[in-house]
Amino acid sequence: MDEQHARKPARGRPSAGSDRSPGPNEETPRAQAVAGAAAPVGRRRFLGKAATGLAGAGLVGACGNQGSGGADDAPAVQTRPRVQWRLASSFPRGLDTIFGSAEMLGDVTSQLTGGRFQIRPYPAGELVGGLQVMDAVQQGSAQVGQSTSYYFTGKNQALAFDAGVPFGMTARQQDAWLYEGGGGEVIRGVFADFGIITFPAGNTGGQMGGWFRREVNSAEDLRGLKMRIPGLGGDVMNRMGVTVQVLAGGDIYPALERGAIDATEWVGPYDDEKLGLHQAANYYYYPGWWEPCASMSYQVNRAAWEALPSEYQAVFEVAAQASARRMLCTYDAKNPPALRRLLDAGVQLRPFSDDIMALARTTTEEILEEYAGADPQYRSVYDHWRNFRDASYRWFGTAELRYASFAFGEGAA
Repeated sequence: MDEQHARKPARGRPSAGSDRSPGPNEETPRAQAVAGAAAPVGRRRFLGKAATGLAGAGLVGACGNQGSGGADDAPAVQTRPRVQWRLASSFPRGLDTIFGSAEMLGDVTSQLTGGRFQIRPYPAGELVGGLQVMDAVQQGSAQVGQSTSYYFTGKNQALAFDAGVPFGMTARQQDAWLYEGGGGEVIRGVFADFGIITFPAGNTGGQMGGWFRREVNSAEDLRGLKMRIPGLGGDVMNRMGVTVQVLAGGDIYPALERGAIDATEWVGPYDDEKLGLHQAANYYYYPGWWEPCASMSYQVNRAAWEALPSEYQAVFEVAAQASARRMLCTYDAKNPPALRRLLDAGVQLRPFSDDIMALARTTTEEILEEYAGADPQYRSVYDHWRNFRDASYRWFGTAELRYASFAFGEGAA
């Protein structure tokens, strides 16, 4: 376990949401049973490998000493408690890629512990509203939340860096910062003020610029537009004359369809098609300069985390990384055919004009510096993120950019 991960409590400490300790005669499930044949093929393949690795590390299988007789065939003593967590998601069940990752988290933790550590995911609106997830985790009504941190910048503007900011990093660059570049530690320092510890939970990859009921050919055309857009991107749009609203995923289509908003961004072709946004607006703009990536987070109540046995903590981290990887791979596989279907249905694909892009970038830089000048903690996070971003830009701007420029061409259209 690397330096970013929290100190683990002593094994056997009671966990939040656990029931009684198991009796001495309860048997430990073997690693073969842990891998389970009930999972879908893709998950089963992962679980088999993960279970083998964890069994070798002593995290799956017998967790106690043999009986007092010491015979080789004496039953193992089950020392792992039963733990049941509730996961509150900011996303509806119908968004199967994002919410499906939360379901995978629960599948993996259950199967790698023989069903003794279970996480039940609740879609937005079922346990709490999509924009109340962080509050639920902080208060302990849900032990873990699945969300994207820019929904909660009203609590601390620096939370935006956990999700992604305008003209920021791509999914690969963001993951590198969070997992290996020290960004995870920096972000955890912000969440610590709320009694929360975070884990990367996946990424959508590069996003689209969204759906507009009328064309926007210049920066002037944005003025007076009513648009659903959260986070720092919303702050930038606001300065550019847009009337900004923040709506959870399930509320977007009705608002766009009845004209309460003129435009909305969401994710990309696959999820946008599932929400039916193309039925309420015909102009589809790109790129999503405010979200060159969007990182999700598992926000975990710190008290609940520290109460987990150390082996359950390890299982959770394995499950979190597996579900995170699945999300980006799934989007990269499903977005291309979804875009083709949208175009075949008559959607009008449009690039943002150069003057919109230039003004947006200048405005972003002004806002970042303003926020950093007003808050030392924000400055610390921003400087760390910017230093990593600039170095990453230099590398990706060499081999990656040259290849992409030549190979991709004008691409999707």
